Amino acid sequence: MTTFTHINSQGEANMVDVSAKAETVREARAEAIVTMSKETLAMIVEGKHHKGDVFATARIAGIQAAKRTWELIPLCHPLLLSKVEVNLEPLLETNRVRIQSLCKLTGKTGVEMEALTAVSVAALTIYDMCKAVQKDIVIEQVRLLEKSGGKSGHFVAEEK
Repeated sequence: MTTFTHINSQGEANMVDVSAKAETVREARAEAIVTMSKETLAMIVEGKHHKGDVFATARIAGIQAAKRTWELIPLCHPLLLSKVEVNLEPLLETNRVRIQSLCKLTGKTGVEMEALTAVSVAALTIYDMCKAVQKDIVIEQVRLLEKSGGKSGHFVAEEK
Protein backbone atom coordinates (compact mmCIF):
# COMPACT_ATOMS: atom_id res chain seq x y z
CA MET A 1 0.00 0.00 0.00
CA THR A 2 1.21 3.50 -0.82
CA THR A 3 1.82 5.76 2.16
CA PHE A 4 0.33 9.20 2.56
CA THR A 5 2.91 11.79 1.55
CA HIS A 6 1.50 14.56 3.76
CA ILE A 7 1.86 12.60 7.03
CA ASN A 8 5.20 12.40 8.86
CA SER A 9 6.50 9.49 10.95
CA GLN A 10 4.71 10.87 14.04
CA GLY A 11 1.38 10.92 12.18
CA GLU A 12 1.33 14.71 11.87
CA ALA A 13 0.30 16.64 8.79
CA ASN A 14 3.25 18.17 6.94
CA MET A 15 3.84 19.93 3.67
CA VAL A 16 5.76 17.65 1.30
CA ASP A 17 9.36 18.68 0.60
CA VAL A 18 9.65 18.95 -3.20
CA SER A 19 13.07 20.63 -3.27
CA ALA A 20 14.87 17.54 -4.62
CA LYS A 21 12.30 16.84 -7.34
CA ALA A 22 13.03 17.60 -10.97
CA GLU A 23 11.04 20.27 -12.75
CA THR A 24 8.79 18.80 -15.44
CA VAL A 25 5.87 20.03 -17.49
CA ARG A 26 2.73 19.13 -15.58
CA GLU A 27 -0.88 19.35 -16.67
CA ALA A 28 -4.18 18.43 -15.09
CA ARG A 29 -7.75 18.51 -16.34
CA ALA A 30 -10.80 18.33 -14.08
CA GLU A 31 -14.57 18.42 -14.44
CA ALA A 32 -17.68 19.30 -12.47
CA ILE A 33 -21.33 18.96 -13.45
CA VAL A 34 -24.05 21.37 -12.32
CA THR A 35 -27.67 20.26 -12.70
CA MET A 36 -30.52 22.76 -12.63
CA SER A 37 -33.99 23.31 -14.00
CA LYS A 38 -34.62 23.87 -17.68
CA GLU A 39 -35.82 27.40 -16.90
CA THR A 40 -32.71 28.35 -14.93
CA LEU A 41 -30.38 27.01 -17.60
CA ALA A 42 -32.34 28.83 -20.32
CA MET A 43 -32.06 32.08 -18.34
CA ILE A 44 -28.27 31.66 -18.18
CA VAL A 45 -27.81 30.65 -21.82
CA GLU A 46 -30.09 33.41 -23.12
CA GLY A 47 -28.28 36.04 -21.05
CA LYS A 48 -31.42 36.99 -19.13
CA HIS A 49 -30.10 36.51 -15.60
CA HIS A 50 -30.50 39.70 -13.58
CA LYS A 51 -27.00 39.32 -12.07
CA GLY A 52 -25.30 39.36 -15.47
CA ASP A 53 -23.24 36.84 -17.42
CA VAL A 54 -23.19 33.77 -15.18
CA PHE A 55 -20.73 31.81 -17.32
CA ALA A 56 -18.23 34.68 -17.60
CA THR A 57 -18.35 35.24 -13.86
CA ALA A 58 -17.94 31.51 -13.13
CA ARG A 59 -15.02 31.28 -15.58
CA ILE A 60 -13.16 34.17 -13.90
CA ALA A 61 -13.93 32.75 -10.43
CA GLY A 62 -12.53 29.36 -11.46
CA ILE A 63 -9.36 30.88 -12.88
CA GLN A 64 -8.86 33.00 -9.78
CA ALA A 65 -9.47 30.00 -7.51
CA ALA A 66 -6.85 27.90 -9.31
CA LYS A 67 -4.31 30.66 -8.73
CA ARG A 68 -5.16 30.75 -5.02
CA THR A 69 -5.48 27.03 -4.30
CA TRP A 70 -2.50 27.12 -1.95
CA GLU A 71 -4.42 29.56 0.26
CA LEU A 72 -7.49 27.31 0.41
CA ILE A 73 -6.04 23.80 0.74
CA PRO A 74 -3.71 23.77 3.77
CA LEU A 75 -0.77 21.68 2.51
CA CYS A 76 -0.71 22.76 -1.14
CA HIS A 77 2.37 24.52 -2.45
CA PRO A 78 2.06 27.98 -3.99
CA LEU A 79 2.55 27.39 -7.72
CA LEU A 80 3.54 29.56 -10.64
CA LEU A 81 0.85 28.44 -13.06
CA SER A 82 1.60 29.04 -16.72
CA LYS A 83 -1.95 28.32 -17.93
CA VAL A 84 -5.41 28.09 -16.43
CA GLU A 85 -8.39 27.49 -18.65
CA VAL A 86 -12.01 27.07 -17.52
CA ASN A 87 -14.70 26.13 -20.02
CA LEU A 88 -18.43 25.94 -19.38
CA GLU A 89 -20.69 23.98 -21.70
CA PRO A 90 -24.48 24.02 -21.38
CA LEU A 91 -25.96 20.55 -21.92
CA LEU A 92 -29.50 21.59 -22.80
CA GLU A 93 -30.85 18.06 -23.25
CA THR A 94 -30.04 17.17 -19.60
CA ASN A 95 -30.35 20.62 -17.96
CA ARG A 96 -26.72 20.55 -16.92
CA VAL A 97 -23.59 22.60 -17.24
CA ARG A 98 -20.29 20.78 -17.76
CA ILE A 99 -17.36 22.71 -16.35
CA GLN A 100 -13.86 21.65 -17.36
CA SER A 101 -10.52 23.10 -16.39
CA LEU A 102 -6.96 22.78 -17.58
CA CYS A 103 -4.02 23.83 -15.42
CA LYS A 104 -0.43 23.73 -16.59
CA LEU A 105 3.04 24.60 -15.32
CA THR A 106 6.67 23.61 -15.38
CA GLY A 107 7.51 22.74 -11.80
CA LYS A 108 8.22 20.25 -9.05
CA THR A 109 4.68 19.38 -8.03
CA GLY A 110 1.43 18.59 -9.80
CA VAL A 111 -1.53 20.82 -10.57
CA GLU A 112 -4.39 18.41 -9.86
CA MET A 113 -5.64 20.38 -6.86
CA GLU A 114 -5.61 23.60 -8.87
CA ALA A 115 -7.69 22.02 -11.65
CA LEU A 116 -10.15 20.55 -9.13
CA THR A 117 -10.39 23.84 -7.24
CA ALA A 118 -11.07 25.72 -10.48
CA VAL A 119 -14.09 23.61 -11.42
CA SER A 120 -15.37 23.51 -7.84
CA VAL A 121 -15.35 27.28 -7.41
CA ALA A 122 -16.80 27.83 -10.89
CA ALA A 123 -19.67 25.48 -9.93
CA LEU A 124 -20.16 27.24 -6.59
CA THR A 125 -20.26 30.57 -8.42
CA ILE A 126 -23.05 29.31 -10.68
CA TYR A 127 -24.95 28.22 -7.58
CA ASP A 128 -24.36 31.56 -5.86
CA MET A 129 -25.55 33.57 -8.85
CA CYS A 130 -28.63 31.39 -9.40
CA LYS A 131 -29.77 30.56 -5.86
CA ALA A 132 -32.30 33.40 -5.90
CA VAL A 133 -34.19 31.69 -8.74
CA GLN A 134 -33.50 28.05 -7.80
CA LYS A 135 -32.30 26.64 -4.50
CA ASP A 136 -32.07 22.94 -5.44
CA ILE A 137 -29.24 23.22 -7.97
CA VAL A 138 -26.96 20.18 -7.66
CA ILE A 139 -23.17 20.22 -7.97
CA GLU A 140 -21.86 16.75 -8.69
CA GLN A 141 -19.16 14.65 -10.25
CA VAL A 142 -16.21 16.85 -9.35
CA ARG A 143 -13.33 14.71 -10.57
CA LEU A 144 -9.88 14.62 -12.05
CA LEU A 145 -10.06 13.75 -15.74
CA GLU A 146 -6.38 13.59 -16.57
CA LYS A 147 -2.94 14.44 -15.25
CA SER A 148 0.49 14.21 -16.78
CA GLY A 149 4.05 14.91 -15.75
CA GLY A 150 6.00 14.06 -12.67
CA LYS A 151 7.11 10.77 -11.16
CA SER A 152 3.64 9.20 -11.02
CA GLY A 153 3.24 9.57 -14.78
CA HIS A 154 0.10 9.86 -16.85
CA PHE A 155 -3.42 9.26 -15.51
CA VAL A 156 -6.67 9.27 -17.48
CA ALA A 157 -9.99 8.76 -15.69
CA GLU A 158 -12.45 6.19 -16.94
CA GLU A 159 -15.40 7.52 -18.92
CA LYS A 160 -18.58 8.12 -16.91
